Parts: sequence; structure tokens; C-alpha cells
Amino acid sequence: MDRTRRLRQTAVMRSMVRENHVRTEELIYPLFVMEGENIVQPVESMPGICQYSVDRMNEELDRVKALQIPAILIFGIPEHKDEVGSGAYDEHGIVQTAIRRIKKDYPDLLVIADVCLCEYTSHGHCGLIRDGIILNDETLPLLAQTAVSYARAGADIIAPSDMMDKRVGAIRQALDAAGFTYTPIMAYSAKFASGYYGPFRDAAHSAPGFGDRKTYQMDPANGREAMREVEEDIAEGADLIIAKPAMAYMDIITEIRRNYNIPIIAYNVSGEYSMVKAAAANGWIDEKKIVMENLIGMKRAGADMIITYHALDVAEWIQKGEV
Repeated sequence: MDRTRRLRQTAVMRSMVRENHVRTEELIYPLFVMEGENIVQPVESMPGICQYSVDRMNEELDRVKALQIPAILIFGIPEHKDEVGSGAYDEHGIVQTAIRRIKKDYPDLLVIADVCLCEYTSHGHCGLIRDGIILNDETLPLLAQTAVSYARAGADIIAPSDMMDKRVGAIRQALDAAGFTYTPIMAYSAKFASGYYGPFRDAAHSAPGFGDRKTYQMDPANGREAMREVEEDIAEGADLIIAKPAMAYMDIITEIRRNYNIPIIAYNVSGEYSMVKAAAANGWIDEKKIVMENLIGMKRAGADMIITYHALDVAEWIQKGEV
């Protein structure tokens, strides 16, 4: 008789046969930096997450270093916004300034720079606009210029999140022409027009001023289309692939893993984070158990790495041997 319970009898035995693990070296922590001085501004809709001015961000980065988290994903919040998102590709912009400081103070920390215009445009959309239409091809040179400026500042990986068609190819071409042939692209390829992004838009000050992003982010109902997006991004030069959100899209992660031999990153997004935090604050769930179960589900689905706002907590739990 096949008795599968035989391998569940003790904690040591369960550990020995465990198929998937969440490891600190697989975690990526998002960081919000903003212009100004002496700013540590809590994000109300994301308990435990703050916006930092460059002169105060080391307080958070010291925690990242102490917990041995290897990488951060950086988002910028500028003081000035305009129709063309000029702050994104300003050589002295907030992200460029922050990257230079981070690479000086934490040379071994892997810096991933999110490339998009939404935080920098006065209308809050990810591309240029004409007559209410988000323009695709006209936006590509600005995304490419932004990517090169981030690489020039010291970014280790470029992560375009805008969802314009052909932006990976445009960025790859621009990076190569500027001498950054070995700077990888981590493409937000399977990025859905999700309701899970609300708290992030509070944190990044990036809510669209009109309409929505459904003409460029993916329809949540479409799985096969996600494979088409991934295939196109790989063909254009993507080195790593992000699936976003994670929890409601684990089937997408699994399909990417089944079809493509490329590193996959699950983005455990702001709404997923805030729901867990809110339920835990009310005493309805065990936060530690739920967080780890969610993340192990992403690994089981096929993710190699996880971008998560829980990263500091998870790394601390792992360091203390609590999970």
C-alpha cells in the first residue's frame, strides 16, 4: 500500500523532502525614493512601507544589507511632472541621483531600475498622449533614453514596465549603442490591467489622470496572449521575465515556465501585500504563515525570484529560523 503520510511524520523528514523553498537570495525589495530632504513618509495604504528622500534612504538600505537581501527595485517620485515625462530621462533626475548614491554606499547591492513614464507625466499614463490616445511608437525613444540614463547612473538591470509594444527591442538597441551590452533587461512581459495595483499608485503617485491603462496593459481574462507577449519580449532581447500580479496569475507563471527556458520573476504586488497586512492587523490571519504560503505558491508555480514588499520580514524570519 502506498502511504504518502510516511514522509510527513517529523519536521526533519518534511524538510528533507520539501520540493520548493523561499530563499533570501531570491528576494527583490521595492524602494520608493522621492525628491526633497529629510523625508520618511509612510504610505498609508501599505503598512510598513515608506517613501524616502535620497538623504534618508540609507536607513532602509541598511536593513536590506543587514538581512542580506541581494537586490532592490527602485521607483522614483519627482517634484516636477510634465506632458512628456522629462523627469524620467533627466540625467540628474531622482532615480539617477538615487542610483549613484546607492552604488557608492552599497556597491554590492543589485539595483534594478523600473523604466516607465507614469510617475513623471502630468497625465499619469505610461506613454505620450495625443487626442486622448496613448502613443506607442512615439514613446519608445523616451523609454530608451530613460533606460540608458539609468544604466549610465549605475543600474545593474533595466526593468521596463510600460507595456508599449516593441519597447524591449528599442531599449536593447539603445543600451547596446551606448556601450551597455551586458546590462540585462528584466521585462514586465505578462503585466495585467489589474485591480491589485491601487496601493502602489498611492506610493508612486502614478494614478492615471483620466481613463485607465487597459489599452496597453493586458486583459486579466487572457492567458494565451500572455505567452505571445513573453515570446515577443524574449525575441527582442529580454533576459528575464516578470509576471505581474502573482497570486491571481500563478497559472501564467506556470505556463511561462513550461514554455520558456528563461528566469521568471513573480511580482507580489501592492494590493496582495496590503490585503495580507489588513487581515493580519485585524487578527483574522497568521501573517507569517500566509505570507510564506503565498510566496511558496509562487515558487511552486515556477518563479525563480520574487519581488515583494514582504521581503524584509521574510528575510528576517529566515535569518531567525522561524520559517
